[in-house]
Amino acid sequence: MSSENVQTKWGQFISLIIVFFFWGFVGSANDILIPVFKKVFTLSQVQSQLVAWAFYVAYFVGSIIFFLISLKVDVLQKFGYKKTLSAGLLLSAIGSFLFVPAATMQSFPFFLTALFTVGLGFSIQQIVANPLAIKMGSASTGAHRLTLAGGINSFGTTIGAILLGIALFGMGDNKKTSLSLEDIKLPFIILGIAFVLVAIFMNFSKIENPAKIEKEAVVTSTEKFNILDYPQLYLGMLAIFIYVGTEVTIISNLPALLHTAEFGSILEDAISPFIALYWGSLMIGRWNGGVNVFNTSNLVNTALKFIVPALAFGVIIGANLFAQHDVSSFYIYPIWILLFIAVSFVGGKNAGKTLMLFGVSGLVMMLAGLICTDTEIAKFFFISGGLFLSIMWPSIFDLAIAGLGKNTGKASSFLIMMILGGGVIPLVQGSICDYDLTHPNGIFGVSWTHFSYVVPLLGFAYLGFYGFYCPKILKRQGINQVETEGGAH
Repeated sequence: MSSENVQTKWGQFISLIIVFFFWGFVGSANDILIPVFKKVFTLSQVQSQLVAWAFYVAYFVGSIIFFLISLKVDVLQKFGYKKTLSAGLLLSAIGSFLFVPAATMQSFPFFLTALFTVGLGFSIQQIVANPLAIKMGSASTGAHRLTLAGGINSFGTTIGAILLGIALFGMGDNKKTSLSLEDIKLPFIILGIAFVLVAIFMNFSKIENPAKIEKEAVVTSTEKFNILDYPQLYLGMLAIFIYVGTEVTIISNLPALLHTAEFGSILEDAISPFIALYWGSLMIGRWNGGVNVFNTSNLVNTALKFIVPALAFGVIIGANLFAQHDVSSFYIYPIWILLFIAVSFVGGKNAGKTLMLFGVSGLVMMLAGLICTDTEIAKFFFISGGLFLSIMWPSIFDLAIAGLGKNTGKASSFLIMMILGGGVIPLVQGSICDYDLTHPNGIFGVSWTHFSYVVPLLGFAYLGFYGFYCPKILKRQGINQVETEGGAH
């Protein structure tokens, strides 16, 4: 039977996307921990950003370790997808359980070690789960499955902050405004147990091991692979670094921004709705981008471009109302969603054009947030960065690997390593925020924390440039257009 006729193995795939949910859940939970740790351990803003650094640098370290091991032995061929994925889940479980002694010892470095361990497990899961999702059926529908998995990932990021907020601070009349490190133990014990249960489930599931049934002859090439021969790749590596860094830094430093007097002195217990709206913005964009992968009429496609974002926004509002959060200020946000939809129509499936337009749009949103004197509106300009980042990953990835042929696999591994940006760029923005400690008068009439959003502005500028310039590089190589499927990392 042709691989093109293989039906998606939905039973197996639904089991797999639980892992994608976990990635999103923990990623947004970090944003709750940052302001909590900052207050409990009396950290500067740049020190609080070590939470993001510990988590995302683990992806880089894990990818390097996996790559070095693979030079000696093909891990997936030897152990199979299920066992390798289960090992990654168990490693993340160990990291979750380490939160208990970290809280008992009240040690910030121990917490960072725990987060790093969770991230190491995630790096293994990323390496296994992404190609496994593509292989669970026809190659022609692989991008569809990865897009759907990305949508589940975004759903996890959206509700993760809300659920952890409830677990730590409670809800309604029982809500606490202060937090003890002891309160962190139970949520992460539950998370660790969940990782263990999913690992056991995965190991005994009916998920097949493609590595065992797709053994191909390996031909060793004498031609050396040189990154510098492919400008679309090394510029794309920088784009991935900046993309992930921009995505993380906007939200990692948002609690500090909202805590400033000019933005209403919002406390830690009231941060989770804004974190949910930011990650929900990425969910809105990715669900909207997923519409493109289905073969529908132009009329249906156009209708879905409005219906799907509306449903996603409803999920955000519904989750917050369940947690008894006041989201009355959020009802203005559909204005930004409509702007996003308009830009997505213009970009279409052209990867370069889409990336350029969304880069410029994100730049405009950050600039508007910096100069807007009404901080009630300004914060939504910053949060809307999630909308315009939401479908950049596949555009960057597709442009970066275009024309690489047999070197595509090597190029992909280098691109994944650049997730490291999520741990580095927040430190840069956090260091700017800390100028408020020594220069309380701010700069250009705003606080340094407010001004720090020039960092994601510059990030969007480069991403727009890459979307504009990379197609010109590819055109010189005889590649005229690259299409994107609207997935997510």
